[in-house]
Order: sequence, then structure tokens, then C-alpha cells
Amino acid sequence: MSPSPAAADSVLLRAARGMPVSHTPVWFMRQAGRSLPEYLRVREGVAMLDSCMDPELVVEITMQPVRRYGVDAAIFFSDIVLPLKAVGVDLDIKPGVGPVVAAPVRTLADVAAIPDLTPDHVPFISQAVQGLVGELGATPLIGFAGAPFTVASYLVEGGPSKEHAKTKAMMFGAPEVWDALMRKIADMSAAYLRVQVEAGASAVQLFDSWAGALTPRDYAEHVMPHSARVLAAAGELGVPRIHFGVGTSNLLGLMGEAGADVVGVDWRTPLDRAIPMVGDRVVQGNLDPTLVFAPTEVMTARAAEVIEAGRAATGHIFNLGHGVIPATDPDQLARLTEFVQSYALA
Repeated sequence: MSPSPAAADSVLLRAARGMPVSHTPVWFMRQAGRSLPEYLRVREGVAMLDSCMDPELVVEITMQPVRRYGVDAAIFFSDIVLPLKAVGVDLDIKPGVGPVVAAPVRTLADVAAIPDLTPDHVPFISQAVQGLVGELGATPLIGFAGAPFTVASYLVEGGPSKEHAKTKAMMFGAPEVWDALMRKIADMSAAYLRVQVEAGASAVQLFDSWAGALTPRDYAEHVMPHSARVLAAAGELGVPRIHFGVGTSNLLGLMGEAGADVVGVDWRTPLDRAIPMVGDRVVQGNLDPTLVFAPTEVMTARAAEVIEAGRAATGHIFNLGHGVIPATDPDQLARLTEFVQSYALA
């Protein structure tokens, strides 16, 4: 199954390719779930990873923000560690903590023990994407995968980390193990994105939550080549590639050079500073996620500033500078969506 022909001419995909658009497209990272009461209802009593492996539930959760807000794209409901779970890595997502790995990776043997991902590991992903494309019609579906550094950090640390000390210790002190692990994850992420695109996803986003912990030199030497492998594989599928990291103002140029068509910018870096860094690439972002808690007129005034700044780029996709905060009022996101879509670009 290929991406919907109607979605191919959507405002999201046109913007991602730097083409003229009728309005700045808008979608939100973590729009599927988090703050929606209907999401909380269907997730009640269902573990996170179990919900990601239930095709009917994935379709329902992914569709919820599209129905409620009328956003210009759906983002596939999944988690960055799901491919690891699918191939048999012993991990779980603990509420309030995050992904926890039972046996952290330390050696080449540990890396070799992780199976390569094949479509047979994730039949529920293909089913969910196909179901979604049928429901979405002209609204494109963005596929989703974790970038190698971020996924590696969970495997090496055994869970979330602020310092990433064990991860960097491996990167600097055991480069052969690090390289093998990053290659393994890059192949896994590429295969995971391929499954989604071949089932009908119209674009993909590679999400590098923790890349901001790196210096430009260390990113370029130890991480960028592996992210580039994922993005190159996605590029062969003919879909736009979005590359996003948190706290990556010092890495934006490199993240674009890794093979992105669209560089996501978090809220810490104003677009007028980010755009020269990424060159002729499209930018995505980047309203501070906490501004949805401000009075509506304050939120929309700041959103207007983001849209105006985005005019200087090859193309601009409006988004928050990170994911939707769980306490967000859905009605405020609806107002923000309507504002962005009705903002005159002429």
C-alpha cells in the first residue's frame, strides 16, 4: 500500500517539500493522547506498550486529535522503544519513570543478542497504519521512530538518565561496542519506518530526545553517521523526513546535514536564529508548549510571531517546541489550531 494520493497534495506534505501552501500546516508532537479525556478513557487499565501493539487502539488514539482539532497531519501513536520490545528485549515503560531495560547493554555479545527487526515482528504496525490511512483520507499520517542515540541511551543506562554517563562512557571508552550498538539500532529504526511507509505513512519523523546532551564534535563523530543511515533509508522510500531533537540548538545544522528535509526546532531557539543554521531546509516548530496555559490572546500573539518568523524559511510547519504537556486544556489546542490555519499568509 502506498501513501494516499489525496494526502500527497496535502498542505503538510507541500510545506515539507518547500512548495507554496494555502496556510501554515499545524500538528502537535504527542497530540495522540496525553491531554485528551477520550484517550485517558480508552487507555484505562491498558499498559503503554500493550496499547501500542493493539491495532484498533492505535487507530483510535491516532485519530482522536484529528477528529477533535482538525490538525493537518496525524502522528502515529507508538513509542520509541517499541521496536526493542517487539524483537524480544526485556523492557517495560514504568508510569512516572519511562522505559526501563532489565539487562542493560554492556558488551558486543549483548548487542549481538538483540535480533534484527523484520516486518514479521510488527504485523500490528502494518495493520494499524493501513487502518489509519483508510480513515484519514486526505490527511497525511506521519510515521515515527526513535533515533539511534536516544534508543541506545535507554539500552545502556537501563532507563532514563539526565547525565547519560554510562552512554558516553561506552561511546568514548568502548567505541567498537558503541558502533555495533548504533548500527543495530539504526537498522532497526530504518526497518520500523519502512514498515510504516510501505503500509501507507506519508512522512516520517526521527525523534532524538537526548541528542542535546552532546557536543557538536561528539554528535558529528559518534552519532550523526548512524542517524544519517536511518534518514537515507527513509529517503529511498520517497517520503519527507523530519528530524527533531530536544535542546539541540548547537546541533541544528548537523541534524539537517544528517539527511533531514525538515528540521524540528525546540522552543529554546527562536526560528530567526534556527533558519540560517539549517540552510534551505524546511523548519518545524516551535511555540513553547507552556504557552497553551497562557491567556488565549497571549498564546495566539506568540503563535503569530512564530508563523511570521517561519516565512523566512524554505518552508514552515507549525508545531510546539516539544510534546503536548499532559495538563494541557484540549480546547486551548483547538483554538491554537484554528488560529494557525486561519492566519493569512498573503
